[in-house]
Amino acid sequence: MGNKLLIGAKQIDIILHRLTCQLIENHGSFLDTVLIGIQPRGIDVLDRIVSILQSEYQIEQPATGQLDITFYRDDFRRRDEPLRANTTAINVVLEGKKVVLIDDVLFTGRSVRAALTAIESYGRPSEIELLVLIDRRFSRSLPIQPTYKGKQVDAFNDEKVQVKWGDKASGDAVYVIPKSN
Repeated sequence: MGNKLLIGAKQIDIILHRLTCQLIENHGSFLDTVLIGIQPRGIDVLDRIVSILQSEYQIEQPATGQLDITFYRDDFRRRDEPLRANTTAINVVLEGKKVVLIDDVLFTGRSVRAALTAIESYGRPSEIELLVLIDRRFSRSLPIQPTYKGKQVDAFNDEKVQVKWGDKASGDAVYVIPKSN
């Protein structure tokens, strides 16, 4: 079984615009909101949403950050190879702010749990929401649901949902691939 195209570039663009509109609807000018991408793949979604906010809706630079969850994962010491940490860049105090965690695919919920634990190091937000491009329902290990979801996908546990970010020529796409790839 090969890679199966699930969503093409045009549909991803539409989904990102819809998610951006939902954020504007709930957060207005983003004065008390911080958008945080979960490393590594949530950063691409964050960057595209910020770009749409700036170019389409003239919202200057909303407060953003990048959160590494490597050392907060529950499987941190259960791997044969050591995990490599990514960069955490949160240059704003989160105390009393509304935080929107952003990731590409919500699968078991374990990455989000790790992000919730990691975020405590930066203050106590008044509220935390979750935005995901793809929601793999029926696969949750933890009772975590997104506040904003681009598309719900049903995939078998032996399959992986992969978001590929391309350039103008190749475009963005979401694939369902066998886990062995």
